Amino acid sequence: MIECTAAVAWDQRDSLTRRFLAVRQRTESLAEPLSAEDMGGQSMADASPTKWHLAHTSWFFSTFLPLGLVPPPWAALYNSYYQSIGRPYSRPQRGLLTRPSLAEVMDWRSRVTAAVPALTENSDEAGWARLAPLLSLGIAHEEQHQELILTDILHLFSCNPLDPAYRPLRPAPQRPTAPLLWLDHGGGPGEIGHAGPGFAFDNEMPRHVVQTAPWRLASRLVTNGEYLEFIDSGGYRRAEFWLADGWATVEAESWTAPLYWHWNDGSLCSMTLAGLQPIDPAAPVAHVSYYEADAFARWAGRRLPTEAEWEIAAAAVPKTGNDLSSGLLRPMPAEPCSGAPGQLFGDLWEWTGSAYAPYPGYRPAAGALGEYNGKFMINQMVLRGGSCVTPPDHLRASYRNFFPPAARWQFTGIRLADDP
Repeated sequence: MIECTAAVAWDQRDSLTRRFLAVRQRTESLAEPLSAEDMGGQSMADASPTKWHLAHTSWFFSTFLPLGLVPPPWAALYNSYYQSIGRPYSRPQRGLLTRPSLAEVMDWRSRVTAAVPALTENSDEAGWARLAPLLSLGIAHEEQHQELILTDILHLFSCNPLDPAYRPLRPAPQRPTAPLLWLDHGGGPGEIGHAGPGFAFDNEMPRHVVQTAPWRLASRLVTNGEYLEFIDSGGYRRAEFWLADGWATVEAESWTAPLYWHWNDGSLCSMTLAGLQPIDPAAPVAHVSYYEADAFARWAGRRLPTEAEWEIAAAAVPKTGNDLSSGLLRPMPAEPCSGAPGQLFGDLWEWTGSAYAPYPGYRPAAGALGEYNGKFMINQMVLRGGSCVTPPDHLRASYRNFFPPAARWQFTGIRLADDP
């Protein structure tokens, strides 16, 4: 399921316990700007209420760790999709769970949070060897839900006619549009997949050899200004740029621009976590689907990179970027290229041209935890890199995110590739 290495060795129990406590506190800090009414709202079937995220992450720890707690009678309502341990409550109806109350959910969170340090402190070395991988997975799982809290609340607020802000806009230096350069890669054999040490999800393994032809990768993400050119040229009205399913979606959903774009008092704006804001032409275009990313690439005479090309290019780049720790909560314009591609980590998840499928030799874990990733390896496309609301521990070259090709509410963007 996951890799247990020296990072969670017997003599580092205290370190992992402190990390657990910090992650639990960060989740609650992300919820602090929200009212109880905000935390109960659900704007679509793919999003969940913040209260649900707060409860589900506690359900995960109490289900998969031997905490010795008696769960509340409503705990099973917060099983997300684990069919082997119960019948999950309907995802599109999570917003109907007005009971239990937020106070009851937070009380349960407190009991779970207190139980984990007690468990780690009382574990012997053999027990820790079994516990550490599960605790590491639970921490990473809660970090995924931290990102979802922000993406889901943005979608909820976008449906409110008051255009509310989750938090005031945090100032940042303005930059002009960075020149777009093409960085050559020679192709040939290479390796992708998690190499260790440290934590990885099972879908990142095993590490294996891939063969690539020579390719070129754009030095930065596609900008709002460049995407406006696509729109102005009739991109959403020209079927020749679109996959058949994409064009059907454009017509069925009446898409004319990225999600959250609209005109406000004569200015083109976008809904953000700071409320409605003018669109910066130098910032990367966000909240586009795979269909839109692919159509833009065809319009530009390019293509999307494969996930193997992306990972090979990213492997030598420092794992830093505009992620959740920056506090900006929005993608920022790229800095000029300094020889390596920029914005590979943070800012926006980047659509690749690769379908989400198991790596050669992949085997899901036995039992319920085998449902974590494996059963979703169909009808999804791979994204790489991380976004402005991704926790920094999730920035690594091997990380495989995945979404259906029509999904737009995540912080997703476009990087182009080309053949020489």
